[in-house]
Amino acid sequence: MESARRSVAVLLAGGIGARAGLGMPKQFAELRGRTILGHALAALHDHPGVEGVLVVMAPGYVDAARVVTAGHPRVLDVIEGGAERSDSTVAALRWLADHALAGADLLVHDAARPLVSARIISDCLAALATHQAVGVAVRSSDTILRADATGRVVDVPPRGELWRAQTPQGFRAGVLQRAYDVALADPAFVATDDCSVVLRYLPDVPVQVVEGEDRNMKVTGPDDLAIAERLLGLG
Repeated sequence: MESARRSVAVLLAGGIGARAGLGMPKQFAELRGRTILGHALAALHDHPGVEGVLVVMAPGYVDAARVVTAGHPRVLDVIEGGAERSDSTVAALRWLADHALAGADLLVHDAARPLVSARIISDCLAALATHQAVGVAVRSSDTILRADATGRVVDVPPRGELWRAQTPQGFRAGVLQRAYDVALADPAFVATDDCSVVLRYLPDVPVQVVEGEDRNMKVTGPDDLAIAERLLGLG
């Protein structure tokens, strides 16, 4: 039955965060006494709709991540990711298949977004009841220009059609696996996120937008750390 499907979150923390200039993966930077990884983990782990969280960590930092995840009983495991984001997703899908979770509803979230809200998580899970793929996004308040390699503007897409992508992204795990099966057979495969893999390689599967929040920001550099610190102080 549809209601019997399990819901699992994959927390992608495989990047080393070089742009943050911290000398360590930015996931271990602290915001008000807790690591970025810890904030993102708590948001997923403590949500009543998420049965378990699989953490995918940068190579060489699995043991450090286990320290952060200690005391979180719904953490399924901490595994090593790959060189690219897509490699980490594939590693997670293989782990899920090996542990009889290939039929689960899956939320894939970037650890670099530590301020994701319970509302966003709930809406993603609810959308997966009727959709096979969902992506969190916020409407663009800016006009977006498309330019060629020389910097010449070649297009100005209608702003009303433009959204800024966030995470989590939600999938029936089997759908995401099928998309990657096709993608990995393509020598030209390059992916920036998992929704793009589904859009390109399973064009018959629509991706439904779930409304995000500006607060659900991505921490990339030192300025982002300062902004996230202030947002956390606002509650």
